[in-house]
Amino acid sequence: MSTVVLLVLTGLGLGALYFLVASGLSLIFGLMDVLNFAHGALLSIGAYATWWAASGHLQGAGPGGFGFVLAVVFGVCAGTVAAVLVELLVVRPLYTRPREQVLATVGISLAVPALLAGIWGSDAHRFPGPEALGDTFGLLGARVPVNRLVLVAAAVVVWAGLKLFLDRTRYGLVVRAGVEDRAMVTALGIDVRKAFTLVFAIGGAAAALGGALGGLYFGSVDPRQGTSLLIFAFVVVVTGGMGSVSGAAVASVVIGLVQQFANYYTTAGLGDLAVVVLLAALLLLRPRGLTGRLA
Repeated sequence: MSTVVLLVLTGLGLGALYFLVASGLSLIFGLMDVLNFAHGALLSIGAYATWWAASGHLQGAGPGGFGFVLAVVFGVCAGTVAAVLVELLVVRPLYTRPREQVLATVGISLAVPALLAGIWGSDAHRFPGPEALGDTFGLLGARVPVNRLVLVAAAVVVWAGLKLFLDRTRYGLVVRAGVEDRAMVTALGIDVRKAFTLVFAIGGAAAALGGALGGLYFGSVDPRQGTSLLIFAFVVVVTGGMGSVSGAAVASVVIGLVQQFANYYTTAGLGDLAVVVLLAALLLLRPRGLTGRLA
């Protein structure tokens, strides 16, 4: 029983991390039709900025208490700014040229890890964090890491925030209308480009938050972390349905649990294969994913 409890909670924590990365990717891909391979680079920027600040390089920031919160905020801001720059300087000029758009974002996804490795080395660095989050708590006989609960709570907050933004705010409605008929929205005097930049910024912020909290989950940061998580983020987006935030949330939970249980009850590493098999089976049965609709 204790093993099942531990696997469920660690699977939910892993799923929450996948959702933080995939939610922004799903918005950008599903609503703007931009295949953003640079999304993993935004995660890496957020992770490294948080690590750098929490290591004592930013005044007021540190590995514990309010200092760590400030480090995470700094990391999220760094990822958000990077996302806006990518949208303004790289993606926006290529909105009508999807192939060049893909090549440009792939180039960024390769350049950023190389830049991070060039500055701080290619080895993993220990991620500083509050001691309380590195502890465990007892539940039904299992000792569960506290940071898994932090990841789940952050994912729930991000999911609720994105749903409110899309369904209850003017900009959310503009983004959805702009995707359906961009010319009509522009004719009404609304600048759709600003709304799209906002979507990119939100996506970058969510990815950077995933990078910051991913440091707690893995206990370290390295230049290849963003690329590894991006692969599973794409699996989540396709499984949940393009552009569906709720679908991405459900898919994240399913994939996190499948991966954890498969790794434990079979051979370590087969969890990744189980996720791929699950995706292939789903695409055969439901080509548009679990929801098959926009958020």
